Amino acid sequence: MMALLGKEIRMKRLLNQQDGKLLAVAVDQAMARGIFDELMPIQRKIDEIVAGGPDAMTMHKGIAEMCFHPHAGKAGLILKCSTFSPWQPNYDAWVTQVDEVVRLGADAVSMGCIVGGDDQPEQLRNLGIIAGQAAAVGLPMIAHIYPRGNQIPEDEKNDWKHVAYAVRAGAELGVDIVKTKYTGNPETFRKVVESTPGKVVVAGGDNGGGIEEYFQMVYDVIDAGGTGITFGRIVWNNPNPTAVVKAFKNIIHNKGTVKETIELYNELINKPVYS
Repeated sequence: MMALLGKEIRMKRLLNQQDGKLLAVAVDQAMARGIFDELMPIQRKIDEIVAGGPDAMTMHKGIAEMCFHPHAGKAGLILKCSTFSPWQPNYDAWVTQVDEVVRLGADAVSMGCIVGGDDQPEQLRNLGIIAGQAAAVGLPMIAHIYPRGNQIPEDEKNDWKHVAYAVRAGAELGVDIVKTKYTGNPETFRKVVESTPGKVVVAGGDNGGGIEEYFQMVYDVIDAGGTGITFGRIVWNNPNPTAVVKAFKNIIHNKGTVKETIELYNELINKPVYS
């Protein structure tokens, strides 16, 4: 029972208390995709993001240990325990153990997993093991699961059925929250949400559009029954990450319309960061 209570306590710290939704920002991309000028210096970028009031942030253990101290208690901490790389973009290597997550006081552990490829069996095995370890110590389990393996034809990788398979695979293995790609419209994304008893959030990625398109995406995700977002580049790639986080909060937690959010964003974007 103690583990169950611990998980409930951490989930309530992670999800917004008023609506049970999640607005998380990830800064774990350097190992996965290479160095970004916009993520340097990383301390300042984290400070700017937390100033916007996200529910949680996702990062690797080293960055958490060096940079997250000033923000303990201000935002939930999600420890990423795997990563792909620029040279192995579809293979998530396991790099952090559950006991390290507990030591750092994180509210949840997260692991990446690519389905639809030759190494899906190994990645699913890793996810199943760490999900069991997380449950044993009362840690919520988050998985970043995407259908982009080499056995899925390129023209099918946006098929909602593959995305639904990804999130259902996570639920089958004990994952509490699955982060996955948006299917492009609320009708098909609703089918994804309905395919799993777990919670579903979407990644930002790079949809090639402006921030207004992301506002519409977030609105549609919530409308379709999604739990929220875990965005990265669209937040920290902006000169004013604080304004971006506040704008997304307006949709997710304040139930603002896209039009209202665009107006709010335009009002905030030229104000000093941290304001």
